[in-house]
Amino acid sequence: MNLKLRTSVVALMAGASMLLTGCASTSGSNDAGEQIVVAPVMPDYKLEVTLAKLNEILATMELTDEQRARFHYDRGVIYDSVGLRLLGRIDFHQALKLQPNLADAYNFLGIYYTQEGEFESAYDSFDGVLELAPDYDYAYLNRGIALYYGERYELAVADLQAFYDRDPSDGYRALWLYLMSAHQDVEVATQALAQHRTGLPDKAWSSVLIDFYLGKLSKDEVFQAAKVGLNQPKEYAERLCEAYFYLGKKAQELGQYQDAANYYRLTLATNIYDFVEHRYARIELARIKQILEQQDNPQS
Repeated sequence: MNLKLRTSVVALMAGASMLLTGCASTSGSNDAGEQIVVAPVMPDYKLEVTLAKLNEILATMELTDEQRARFHYDRGVIYDSVGLRLLGRIDFHQALKLQPNLADAYNFLGIYYTQEGEFESAYDSFDGVLELAPDYDYAYLNRGIALYYGERYELAVADLQAFYDRDPSDGYRALWLYLMSAHQDVEVATQALAQHRTGLPDKAWSSVLIDFYLGKLSKDEVFQAAKVGLNQPKEYAERLCEAYFYLGKKAQELGQYQDAANYYRLTLATNIYDFVEHRYARIELARIKQILEQQDNPQS
């Protein structure tokens, strides 16, 4: 998703200028069953230069604990953005050893715990974020997602409602609230999504995704809209990452599990590692695999 719904806090890091975007060349089809060729986004060479500089600073310069913690955190964010999750995790842990009140690092670790199915550790991490920074909006999103995958659905909806209430003008918040609520009651969740949609701009990309869920747009129209109003080369790949994920969630909701699995694979193929959709596509694939195995072996 766009900057409003990234699970990382890249925009808040001290060295935000480090995360310059690279070029992307991506093409898509309107049906998961057809052949879709995705050219994965490759890291910009400037990120490699930045990593080299950070490595040199950490290895050779005399730094205070606070400065060293920040450099470890900044390097961890870059590692995360290019899919080097283990290296990012090591840096975030190191940053917290040096600066235990670094809420951003706890947020990243909570995301990693969620991806790995360590839900109690994830809840603890996000609780820590909110203790250190009560106004940290995205901790509600990330904790809500962890609660959802941990099958604590009522708490997940409560967290996503809190996340939505903090900025109702963000269409992604309305969409994620729907995803959490639909597990309990699709009809009620759809009615709420329709109400939330009335306050959103028609031309926003997030509104396109919501209109698909409301039955106002087809898959073909979603992919056509993804090409409109692009401001930088990587944005098309980012939109495809989002579109594939949300189409996958809708297919899954309808019981179209093979189509959903194909969409999640396409989400992963974009290499937009720091988007919430990419982070959790692999979990969704694993869940579909379990469903299909249960269907094939109902007695097991």
